[in-house]
Amino acid sequence: MRRAVGVAMSPHTGSSHTPRDRPPAGPDVRRAMPSTIQSLIITKDLPRLLRFYEGLLDATETTRLPEDGPMFFVGLRVGNSELGLVSDDGAAADAGQRMLISVAVDDVDALLDRVVEFGGRVLGPPTDMPWGQRVVHIHDPDGNAVNLTHQL
Repeated sequence: MRRAVGVAMSPHTGSSHTPRDRPPAGPDVRRAMPSTIQSLIITKDLPRLLRFYEGLLDATETTRLPEDGPMFFVGLRVGNSELGLVSDDGAAADAGQRMLISVAVDDVDALLDRVVEFGGRVLGPPTDMPWGQRVVHIHDPDGNAVNLTHQL
């Protein structure tokens, strides 16, 4: 059965309806749910952020686009997660913070010197939180907020 662009097909009847006409969710209605979410950081200086995340978190490069020439996108594997870095010469360095990256690590304290070594900034000492985590707030070289955490 062909599906028209912009029109959803009912999985049960095969009839088409627009998103406005979509029947209410119920036990018989199946919805496609996203299987992963990848965080992307837009930066003017992709090589600098790549060095930071590889150096601090032992991130492994999984994708580079284009493969030759100036990088536009680098995909990184950090533990079981993915992080993307996107080059944009027009990225505003003074844009307001709208995202926080929280990274679970083995030992928050052991990484503090590496944050500075790779161009980041530690915003204060690590803190033991009442919910059982040790947390340190840092900025990556572009000023993005990052929390490093580990379970106590």
